[in-house]
Amino acid sequence: MTVGVTVPLTMLGVPSAALFAALAVGIALALMGAGPERVPRKLGLAAQGVLGVYIGTMVQQDALSTLSGDWLIVLAVAVGTLLLSVIAGALLGMRRDVTPLTGSLALVAGGASGLVAIARELGGDDRVVAVVQYLRVGLVTASMPVVVTLIYHADRGHHASEVTETASAPWYLSMAMMAGLIVVGALGGRLIRLPGAGLLGPLALTVALEISGLSFGLTVPTLLVQAGYVLIGWQAGLAFTRESLRSVGRLLPAALALIVFIGVATAGLGVVLAHVAGLTPLEGYLATSPGGVYAVLATAVETGSNVTFVIAAQVVRILLMLFAAPLLARGVVWASRRLARDQSRAITEDSRDPIRVAD
Repeated sequence: MTVGVTVPLTMLGVPSAALFAALAVGIALALMGAGPERVPRKLGLAAQGVLGVYIGTMVQQDALSTLSGDWLIVLAVAVGTLLLSVIAGALLGMRRDVTPLTGSLALVAGGASGLVAIARELGGDDRVVAVVQYLRVGLVTASMPVVVTLIYHADRGHHASEVTETASAPWYLSMAMMAGLIVVGALGGRLIRLPGAGLLGPLALTVALEISGLSFGLTVPTLLVQAGYVLIGWQAGLAFTRESLRSVGRLLPAALALIVFIGVATAGLGVVLAHVAGLTPLEGYLATSPGGVYAVLATAVETGSNVTFVIAAQVVRILLMLFAAPLLARGVVWASRRLARDQSRAITEDSRDPIRVAD
């Protein structure tokens, strides 16, 4: 069933179509009472590891080197995007049916699949995070052609050269490396108490290998990536109930408004980046777009933009979001608890358990 939904979504160009399809199928099965109660924990951790390695392979040493003297402004813009996201998430978390942690994770502008994968482990409601994150990705992706054409008046007839791809390692070497990265990364991450160790541990090791040039052309088979997406989507979808679905539906207008706010604010950061780094306004917009990295790449190629710089800046944003967002989100929870000491104990206790409240 999931495959049957994934294929048309892929043809329509939906980002991470397998995850979105699995989420929808999981919700349908949960509401009909026809599916399993949950995805086994070990399978969920394996899916996190696969996604961690896959995201890590996006880092290309040559592409990152193109940032050269612009590292500081690129990092500053990425940090600004993260702060805007967490602030927006905290505003969403002011609703009684959404905790500040869930709101922060739901509106972090980067690494949607990774954040959905670790949301429950961090104490958030992965159902809300999944729906809002993919609303963000879908809205940014769908609006990009309109913005590029009407606001930046881009000529899509000029084509830049594609980012140079390195030779891929044999499949058996990639599989062996990936297995080692997942096991060592997850165990090492747990030993150092890394939040979301199942995803971030393998991701950190993969990034280290890519930057050091020791990845030997590591690639993750497409089938495994799709399987990882499916498991993560099912994990969130199977936890839905009729009441939780209604609860998520009620918060969508507020989430949509905050997503638009983030999009406009990051476009402003793109203006700053373009001015400081000597880019065109369009390149600044593409480099700071809060989502839709594959749509960004395609648009950069079609418009003759500086593809390597744009993608390098996007990779920096995604990595920063994935590693810093869990820590900042927990900071939001701590701050909200300090400010909410005068609230009723019943409300406070319930809000700490988003799964129970949503159910």
